[in-house]
Amino acid sequence: MITAERVDQVRETVAEWRREGLSVGLVPTMGALHEGHASLVRKAAEECDRVIASVFVNPTQFGRNEDLDSYPRDFERDCEILEREGCSMVFHPEVAEMYPEGFSTYVTPEGGMTGCLCGRSRPGHFRGVCTVVSKLFNITTPDRAYFGEKDAQQLAVIKRMVRDLNIPVTVCGCPTVREADGLAKSSRNKYLSPEERRDAAVLYEALQAGRRVIEAGGGHAKSADVLRAVRETLERLPSVRIDYVEVVDGESLSPVDMCGPGTLVAAAVFIGETRLIDNFTV
Repeated sequence: MITAERVDQVRETVAEWRREGLSVGLVPTMGALHEGHASLVRKAAEECDRVIASVFVNPTQFGRNEDLDSYPRDFERDCEILEREGCSMVFHPEVAEMYPEGFSTYVTPEGGMTGCLCGRSRPGHFRGVCTVVSKLFNITTPDRAYFGEKDAQQLAVIKRMVRDLNIPVTVCGCPTVREADGLAKSSRNKYLSPEERRDAAVLYEALQAGRRVIEAGGGHAKSADVLRAVRETLERLPSVRIDYVEVVDGESLSPVDMCGPGTLVAAAVFIGETRLIDNFTV
């Protein structure tokens, strides 16, 4: 596996692959890799001749009081996982390589897609996401790019960005990978104490309660009834602080009054100081 720290290294290698007629897949990550990331790399390796994974903790998507400095980092372990899963090259730039002195050009998504869900409590987050992802697309010029469905809003916003800016890449959403008790795998799970980790399973349990309401209605239900089921389950535990529970259209992220095929049910909670997100699509 090639390790590249500079943009020109990536471009030279990709150009060589292109001369050989090889397809390229990209898996953007912020490191601290887990089985969810590994599944993305495996899928990319199945569908593409060469796979690039980026490991870059992107400062522009963190808010003022968020965990940029404490975000978990273990590049050596990340590389072991990537190589094992079939990654061809890891792109691990310094901040100055991605944001050189005087950097002032950002990709800013506008409209309702970023004003709901995580965007409401994390202003500026998706500007950082879209800026870094568009840069990674320009640097690596992949045929396909792979993102986890756990970050459903991110996935929808990136798909819209690719459509709006005519970026020639296919964005692929991949299923959420979960622990035995249903908790979605996340780099931030490492922040949880043993007691908090036990309580964190309630997020998946709550979403399943919402899913059962929809199933009882034959695949359709009033959004208010689904929201009530999710919230009531979460509120049973005093350690849980709800950030949001929302029911939206899975593509536009606009609120809907009725749940049906294509509806996204999403929630974010704080367990102690750790913010966790999860969702399901009808």
